[in-house]
Amino acid sequence: MQESPRPRIGIVGTGAIGGFYGLMLARAGHDVHFLLRSEYAAVAEQGLRLNSAVHGLLHLQPVQAWNSVEEMPPCDWLLVGVKTTSNAELAPLISRVAAPNAKVVLLQNGLDVEEQLRPLLPESLHLLGGLCFICTHRSAPGVIEHQALGAINLGYHSGPGGSQESGQSLVEEGVALFRSAGVDSTAMPDLAQARWQKLVWNVPYNGLSVLLDSGTSKLMASADSRSLIGDLMQEVVQGAAACGHRLPQDYPQQLLAATERMPGYLPSMYHDFAHKRPLELEAIYEAPLAAAAAAGCELPKMRMLLQALRFLDAN
Repeated sequence: MQESPRPRIGIVGTGAIGGFYGLMLARAGHDVHFLLRSEYAAVAEQGLRLNSAVHGLLHLQPVQAWNSVEEMPPCDWLLVGVKTTSNAELAPLISRVAAPNAKVVLLQNGLDVEEQLRPLLPESLHLLGGLCFICTHRSAPGVIEHQALGAINLGYHSGPGGSQESGQSLVEEGVALFRSAGVDSTAMPDLAQARWQKLVWNVPYNGLSVLLDSGTSKLMASADSRSLIGDLMQEVVQGAAACGHRLPQDYPQQLLAATERMPGYLPSMYHDFAHKRPLELEAIYEAPLAAAAAAGCELPKMRMLLQALRFLDAN
């Protein structure tokens, strides 16, 4: 059989993130296959719908939808959109559906997510990190609401060959895939630094949205919560510097200004808490706190936020 000239792309976790990027790639003509569980019947029958403030109303139908990795064809690129709380279950699924030398992209928040998954994967697979800058959530089975942004930045973690040049070549290949679908994408030369940089936003807004039952607009409107957001951002910058990753000095101010321009947004942790799903505390809070502490840097406000979130997550 003649080999397909196009790479086959698999979406593992067709929620808001995986669904958005998978739909955009499929509409651009790429061969995209979606792995679903509870929403399989709805998506197979009705397709995927995107209500986007940026791209308008989009509908992908039919969808190459699968509810079992055993039936899904082997994929050259795998975009993993499940939450980090499911990472222990990921490796067997990825290993079963990955083509030889496949590229696995973790579309997840937090620190050290690649380090946790890497030992569980075959050595033949490449592992990349994907940092998604997007305001999106799922409103119903197969229905995605997209409020703003949409960029995805890629960085190489590890894989066969191991040279920096070969890794960056694969990153550029992935960047080209997303750009061909109209998605802004940038190659990140230092994945660890990029993950710390994204935590500067994720740490305050995710946790405070749960703790204070508020979206970004209300959090920014209050002088007290805005001041706390700024303090938490500065702590993350300090933790990154202690671990050898110096972020731009004015980066917190850039993020505060960008958030003010955004429409009101409820971060992913808010939706997880509202639907009684486990919170991603290990990747977003515990791992960076541990890394900073090991470097001799304590982050007291971030630790206090984690302690409050642990209480809420357990009750």
